Amino acid sequence: MNAIDNYILTLILLVPLAGALLIALLPERGKLSAGIALLTALVSFGLTLHLPAHFLAGQPGFQFEVSQPWISNPAINYHVGIDGLSLWLVVLTGLLAPVGVLASWNVIQTRSKIFYALFLVQQTAMFGVFVALDLMLYYGFWELSLVPMAILIAMYGRKEGPKAATKFFLFTFIPSAPLLVAILWLYAKTGTFNFAELQSAIAGGALPANGLFWVALAFLFAFAVKVPIFPLHGWLADAFSEAPVALAMVIAGKLGLYSMLRFHVALFPAQAKYIAPVLIALTVIGILYGACLALVQRDFWRLIAFGTVGHFSLTTLGIYGLTLTGRTGAVYQTLNQGVMEGALFVLLGVIYSRYESSQIAAFGGVAAKLPRTAVFFVITSLAMVGLPMLNGFVGEFLILSSTFIGVSQGWATAATVSVILGAAYTLWLVQRVFYGPESALATEKPAEDLRWNEWVVLAPLAFLMLVMGLAPGLWLPTIESTMKLAPTQQTSSSQRIPLPQLAVTFHDSKEAAR
Repeated sequence: MNAIDNYILTLILLVPLAGALLIALLPERGKLSAGIALLTALVSFGLTLHLPAHFLAGQPGFQFEVSQPWISNPAINYHVGIDGLSLWLVVLTGLLAPVGVLASWNVIQTRSKIFYALFLVQQTAMFGVFVALDLMLYYGFWELSLVPMAILIAMYGRKEGPKAATKFFLFTFIPSAPLLVAILWLYAKTGTFNFAELQSAIAGGALPANGLFWVALAFLFAFAVKVPIFPLHGWLADAFSEAPVALAMVIAGKLGLYSMLRFHVALFPAQAKYIAPVLIALTVIGILYGACLALVQRDFWRLIAFGTVGHFSLTTLGIYGLTLTGRTGAVYQTLNQGVMEGALFVLLGVIYSRYESSQIAAFGGVAAKLPRTAVFFVITSLAMVGLPMLNGFVGEFLILSSTFIGVSQGWATAATVSVILGAAYTLWLVQRVFYGPESALATEKPAEDLRWNEWVVLAPLAFLMLVMGLAPGLWLPTIESTMKLAPTQQTSSSQRIPLPQLAVTFHDSKEAAR
């Protein structure tokens, strides 16, 4: 074992905090805060790359694990570790940190100390969610992730920041109360917050089934709001419209989707199977609902927000189809969305900063003024609509094919309609903003094309979209090895969920859970 393996995860958690503290102590002077934040983010990203370089695919259990007593009563441990599920999400979080700093380089002009310090605290919180294996430690990081985001949305909102921040905080904080109660109930019954011990106790039937149902539901509710799943998406459009670009790329999806896989499906497999038919129905509704609403938006921030509801609903469909291929595809698509949406938000930030408008109707012919921006926007858009050879295709194919073969041909067909609708609103956005007759806005406001910091961000992300589309084998074996070991009750092809028989299947799932 490499000597650094024993404390690599601790370093990954502490480096952003150290950077935030240094920024807070130093004076606000020019680009000093941004420079420290960038250096900190690059060091954090470099540390995360140690994980895949030394990860042993196929090895059961968690790796780089550390477990030290923290609080004696209740028995809370500093317990961290990763497996194939959390590995690439930690790396993705590390990658998006310098992306966020560089995207904010010329945008954040006031109170930069506060912005970059809280941004780095947010990074620590996200790392913590992905590596924590003690439920109270996990809950602490989960709650910490909400605070910097809400503060920064309120401070840097474009029009109604405080209103959007309040809505975001209430929507995501209130479900955390039943989550905490559920965690404490598990501790009262078992005397431990340890994930593996709780998993064994639940699998062994040591806890009452009725109580477990409500506990699992409390976990699911908190995660579903954070994704968000229809109809719990009310906060998302306002948050996307107001959040700084660095936060918009991490505000939804990854934390909730990971938590569903780790702390709902893997921790409560019987209860997950019981509720799966309802979630499948909600996700398919969310896929179509998000796509249809995106088609009629006139503000590109809101268009992307509703498109995101559809994208993450599709990923949730892969999770609750409870097939190996579907879950593997869901994790891979979560990574894809992080890369694609990181690039997309940087590009939308470029357009907004140049023209100070997000109204789609005000644009037209921008490609003639910003040709390099247009090229990257087209590449990112094609990845998002699932063009073969780009990364979005791989995740969508795994999820939809597993749903068609192992869950329900009807639900899969309905979900596949979203691919057509997604292409419609995405390509419509490209055409309206970049092509067609040149608008008065494009004519009257000569704008600078991509700056150095935007080039540095977009070129690697575009390259990564291509590599993830052509060589998914660099990521999928590690993910699949962990998914195979997950104690989930998979739905076989003989147990498909036909559209008219959802109630019957729900009843059967209930009996199986008992």
